[in-house]
Amino acid sequence: MPVPEIITAPYLLIFVAVASYLLGSIPFGLVIAKAMGLGDLRQIGSGNIGATNVLRTGSKSAALATLLLDAGKGGIAVLLARFFVGEDAAQLAGLAAFIGHIFPVWLNFNGGKGVATYLGTLLVLSFFAGLAACLTWLAFALAFRISSLAALAAAALMPLWLHFMGLPSYVMLAALLGVLIWMRHAGNIRRILNGTEKKIQLKKS
Repeated sequence: MPVPEIITAPYLLIFVAVASYLLGSIPFGLVIAKAMGLGDLRQIGSGNIGATNVLRTGSKSAALATLLLDAGKGGIAVLLARFFVGEDAAQLAGLAAFIGHIFPVWLNFNGGKGVATYLGTLLVLSFFAGLAACLTWLAFALAFRISSLAALAAAALMPLWLHFMGLPSYVMLAALLGVLIWMRHAGNIRRILNGTEKKIQLKKS
């Protein structure tokens, strides 16, 4: 789609950032929980609006839908920005969607922790980079059975994986998103250190 000449690159990037932020700020977990009659997610469990807390309502389908939609926010923002504008705009879109998720204007800037949106962003930027992040999360989750620890490990190791995969252009974005994920998990980090963080419960068949 051609861009009118009167629209300069800076204005176009601002538009991409704002549109991606607004997309990322949609609180799908909160919307799905209310739509399915599961109550106000902010009054359940940790009060977080992400898929992990949605699962605490007992609805696996709601949690899965939240996971996919939260991941999709980052992925769709990157996909559209890359298609219509270019690679630099794609990274900006991923960052803006992520910030929208963790600091949504609709919820007084108190949103989710960003893990699903982070993974969705990476998967569209580079499928193999996103796959590496997912496999890192899975490896730590299986080893320690702590979801938050797995997310922290994936975020911390991602810049290293990108370097070895020959994708240095994504390292700075991954590092920035990783820092934000660690900041949003401050409470989880304290509980991990004092041994009170909840573990993933594996049901026996």
